[in-house]
This record gives sequence, structure tokens and C-alpha cells, in this order.
Amino acid sequence: MVKCQDVMQAMERIAPRRLAEAWDNPGLLIGSPADEVRKILVALDVREETIEQAIEDGCDLIVAHHPLIFRGVKAVRTDDATGRKIARLIRADIAVFAAHTNLDSAAGGVNDVLAGRLGLVSPVSLVEGAADGEPGLGRIGELPAPLSLDDFAAFVKTHLELSALRVVCAGRHAVHRVALCGGSGAEFIGRAAAKGADVYVTGDVKYHDAERAVGLGIHVLDAGHFATEQPIVASLAARLANALGKAVEIVAETRSSDFFQIY
Repeated sequence: MVKCQDVMQAMERIAPRRLAEAWDNPGLLIGSPADEVRKILVALDVREETIEQAIEDGCDLIVAHHPLIFRGVKAVRTDDATGRKIARLIRADIAVFAAHTNLDSAAGGVNDVLAGRLGLVSPVSLVEGAADGEPGLGRIGELPAPLSLDDFAAFVKTHLELSALRVVCAGRHAVHRVALCGGSGAEFIGRAAAKGADVYVTGDVKYHDAERAVGLGIHVLDAGHFATEQPIVASLAARLANALGKAVEIVAETRSSDFFQIY
């Protein structure tokens, strides 16, 4: 019999809580460590469609990347989107666990999976960990061979299964050294440039972020928040299955897609 506590311990080994940023809210957000777990749904977000799949598939626990609850909750009102989801989960007796920035930083986490998708050789942390020797946010590494910016953008588009992506061209230089940060990582453009990256891949890039990148001479690919993090879902499901064995069934969420559509 697998308890929620067993899953929490497995997740602590995969993404230690000490790696989370101070502002973050990872961990068990709904439910009890003593809850019995027979089936787990791994997801990027806890959306309405995620909850629907969890209920239909008979899941007892959702393990998500993005926390459903970020700040203190003073009321659980069902006319509010978050309150409605919390109430529905409690009624369905489904627990929720989140691993957010700790899973971003962890070895084998969001950024290592993204680096693998993009073919980086021997990637290392872009941002140093809080303690010596521990991984931090983002990754930086090299491609096996240089590519033009156009060819690299096409490569990223294919390997992240994108219909489109935004490209900031900062000159005529080729792409060899690549920095990345899954999700929203525009704050590290300067760090990527300082570490000699030719291009930076992330999501949620704003106009003035692009202007800064051009001034620093570093190309930027905005591949979107969803696409740069979604690859972790299947990877995390496989790692949890390996950690917990056959005593619990684990499935990856399949109903969510990027909120942004290209027309």
C-alpha cells in the first residue's frame, strides 16, 4: 500500500524542497500524508480539465509542476477559479502535490529535460545553486556543431512541437553556446550573455527584454512558457513510476494545451 507520504519522499529525492526559491510554495497543498494512493496523475498545471481527467481516471493524487495555491488563502469561494478547484478536489478526495522551482533546478528536472530536447552537450546550471555543488535555475551548454539562427529556431520549433515561436535576432553570429530556462526566465538574459551564450531560449519575453538582448548581442527564442516546461510531465511520470514501483499506477495528463494559440 502506497501512502501520500511515500510519494512525498520520492519527490523529495527527485526535487529536494531546499532547491525551491524563497517565494515559492511547493509541497503537499491538498490532502494528508496518510492518504492512500493507488493512482497518480502528473501534470504541468492543476486546471479544470486536469481535475476532470483525475476524476474520470480514478486518481487519488495530482503531482503538478505549478502550485495550485501560491499565497495564503483566506476564503475558499466557489465563485473564484482557485476556490472552485480546491472545493472540487476536496469533494473528489484528490490530493495535490507541487514541485515548482525545486523541480526547475533539480538534476533531471525541467531545465535538464529541456536541455536534452535541444541537444545540449554537458549542460551546467546557468544560475548557481544556493549551496556549493547544488544545481540552480537554467542551463547552459553547447550544440554538437554551430547552426545559423534560422536553423536553430527551426530545430527548436520541431523538437518542442511548436506551430510558431518568437525570435529576437541580435546580429549575424551563429548559434553554438546555448542558454535556456524553462517557463518565464527573461530575468536571466543578462546572465546568459555574460556567460557567453549565443542564444537564450525561454518563455514570456517582453518587448524591453528583447531590446536589452539586442543591446547585449544575444539572440533570444521565446518558445513559450508551456512548451518549455511541458516535456517534464512525461519525464517525471516515468521517474515516479521507477521510484514507486508497481504498487501505484502513474499517468501523464493529456488534456492541457498552451493557453496561447497562433492565428
